[in-house]
Amino acid sequence: MKSNQLNPEVKALLHEGTVIPAHPLALDENRRLDEDRQRGLTRYYMASGAGGVAVGVHSTQFEIRNPEINLYETVLKLAAEEIVAADLSRTFIKVAGIVGPTAQATKEAELAVYYGYDLGLLSMGGLHGWTEEQILDRVRTIAEIMPVFGFYLQPSVGGRIFTYDFWYQFAQIPNVQAIKVAAFNRYQTLDVVRAVCSSPRRNEIALYTGNDDNIIADLLTTYRFEVNGQTVEKDFVGGLLGHWAVWTKKAVELLAEIKAIKANGETGLANLLTKNIAVTDMNAVIFDPAHNFHGCIPGIHEVLRRQGLMAGTWCLNPAEILSPGQLEEIDRVYAAYPDLVDDAFVQAFLAQEAVIKLLANK
Repeated sequence: MKSNQLNPEVKALLHEGTVIPAHPLALDENRRLDEDRQRGLTRYYMASGAGGVAVGVHSTQFEIRNPEINLYETVLKLAAEEIVAADLSRTFIKVAGIVGPTAQATKEAELAVYYGYDLGLLSMGGLHGWTEEQILDRVRTIAEIMPVFGFYLQPSVGGRIFTYDFWYQFAQIPNVQAIKVAAFNRYQTLDVVRAVCSSPRRNEIALYTGNDDNIIADLLTTYRFEVNGQTVEKDFVGGLLGHWAVWTKKAVELLAEIKAIKANGETGLANLLTKNIAVTDMNAVIFDPAHNFHGCIPGIHEVLRRQGLMAGTWCLNPAEILSPGQLEEIDRVYAAYPDLVDDAFVQAFLAQEAVIKLLANK
């Protein structure tokens, strides 16, 4: 197996479908890295039963790449160390966020490979003025370095709209192993799925939802197209989601429930579609679309702060704070959907962490 190829066990889990939280950045009151809590978050995701973690992505804050902050390599390293130290008896997928022009993306991919990451979540955001062909060339370059997890990012948080033909060509690139669709738009989501279904590589590419506004419906839906006289079907098999950075234990249970219902003839489908609305309501409160997603990252932090996994809601950008009314809205969804929060699990996890720390210091 070439060094830039996907490990077969990782590929099997990727296609089976799993929960991949987008890893936040834990800071102290001085907006410096809180290493203990950063490591603790990685352990929480493993303990929750997630099948992987994505580090250096939007939820980890893009400012980690600013020269004066310079935390990109650090967060990759810390998560990788915790995963190795856990010595899990199961496969756990390590995804590194990769951004920027080709030279920057190349350096980030090389760092990700150095720290043992399995795939690079390659953002197409921020490349304003680039043609689609130039962006595809950038993807081909990164795919030579490591397996690529494509990423359709919605325009409201820095992405751009691509054509169907772009995604069709994207799917032809060897070593594109998965695509996260976070368009938050049914038409654009359809473009990606139809393009992958029309590609000869359709069975080589796993589809993951990043549509935090439609998680359950995405995971329940089978897409079906006629391609050259043949009926082709494709499903979203898992999620790589900022929403799954919180209440992760419940996300793992939810994906298992969805898989079970799809396997048993869809008995219970109506209840899941109703639950989809509850999950979307919770996501709206965290992601803050009411204020153009301004409070998205602080919203994630606030849930983790309430649970004791983070010390505060601080972001690297001091202007990135909770929006007016967002705290009250988080109170509302906590009261409305107690079965979708994992606070009891987190408290047991933190108690176990405290015991382990106490024994280690004896």
